[in-house]
Amino acid sequence: MFKKSILTAGLFCALFTASPVQASADLQRLVDQTEEGGVLTLPATAVYEGNVVIDKPMTLRGEDGTVIRGDGKGNVITIKAPGVRIERLHVTGSSFSRNSEEEYAAIKVMSDGNILKNLTITNSYHGIYLSAAHYNQITQTTIMGQGAQEIAGQGNGIHVYYSNHNQFNHNTISHMRDGMFFDYSNDSQVIANRVSHNRYGLHYMYSDRNVLAENEFSFNVGGATLMHSKSIRLEKNRFTLHQGTRSFGAMVQACDDSEITDNVFFYNQRALYIDQSQRNRISGNQLMNNHVGIELWASSAGQFFSDNHFERNTAPVLLIGGQSTNHWSENGKGNRWGNDYPMMDLNQDGIGDLPVQYSSTLYKLIEENELVYLFLNSPAVRVYELLGRFSQNHMVMMEDPHPLMPLKRSLPLRWMVLGIATIMGVWLSRRKEVKR
Repeated sequence: MFKKSILTAGLFCALFTASPVQASADLQRLVDQTEEGGVLTLPATAVYEGNVVIDKPMTLRGEDGTVIRGDGKGNVITIKAPGVRIERLHVTGSSFSRNSEEEYAAIKVMSDGNILKNLTITNSYHGIYLSAAHYNQITQTTIMGQGAQEIAGQGNGIHVYYSNHNQFNHNTISHMRDGMFFDYSNDSQVIANRVSHNRYGLHYMYSDRNVLAENEFSFNVGGATLMHSKSIRLEKNRFTLHQGTRSFGAMVQACDDSEITDNVFFYNQRALYIDQSQRNRISGNQLMNNHVGIELWASSAGQFFSDNHFERNTAPVLLIGGQSTNHWSENGKGNRWGNDYPMMDLNQDGIGDLPVQYSSTLYKLIEENELVYLFLNSPAVRVYELLGRFSQNHMVMMEDPHPLMPLKRSLPLRWMVLGIATIMGVWLSRRKEVKR
């Protein structure tokens, strides 16, 4: 009996010895003891307490379920050395204080050439913050905000400040202020990320020559916001379900000399919003089922639109604030405007024989009251548009001199089979009549 009591007490003590508090108290010591270039693996047997600073090249690796929890008073992990690799960790609990000069994050990166991979980040002001940090890779990471909290009360999923030549691939970000925010950060690649339920999915400010490709933006107030930047490549992205009086798929504001190609804009309030921007090329995009396909302000000039496909938008194009010089075709190739515009192609070159023109009075309503966006699909607005063709407010929104013919749609297989069966039935019945 006495031996059994001693054994029970020993097991009880062992459980307390392996508690999260005891194991996590040693995390900074474990990091400090890891040799330069070495690997520190954290088993998922405890919650490791931050905050921790990494000041030498090394790998910090977890297992499925490994958690590093900050004390809510600073950055959970701070990387000050180049060549650090962090992977397979759940990082949580940075400070949310806005009374400090420093903006806190789950992971603050202040050096070059680091790799952050396969992480989960929750309950932190910023998810990952890069400050004057170049040539880093952030990939396969999930960052989640608090959702119902006020937007100003939380930071950005990935915040990039004065940091160049970074790569952000295959990350999932939701319920933050902005999914990804770039400030004075150039020459980076943002590839194949999924960003939803934020204010802006992506936000560029004074950031040039960045590539934004194959990403999915949905259910944000705005998908991608490109502001005061130049030479951006926006290609093969999907912008869907951005609804609200101020919502848009992509906003191009004070952004010049950029390429917007092969993107899909589906069911947005505005698919593409362009203001104070010059010499951008917009081509090969699909704009379908949006309230407004392109909202183009008079402050923008020199845009080239070609080979875009407009389909079932309430208004394909709206000019706001007056006319400006933009081009609705390039090198003899215009855009597809759907089946609402009767066209002829006598020489069968795929280009309409006559220009396509779209006129509207809706621009006037929108200039006077932005809430009109909420009613663009209502019968009253359609009647107003119809009657407006005979008023002085009627204005040409676009004229495409070389419109592309609508795409020929092949019949679904079931209709083809039904058609063939019908023809065969008629032929057989007539054959029987002839024999009689």
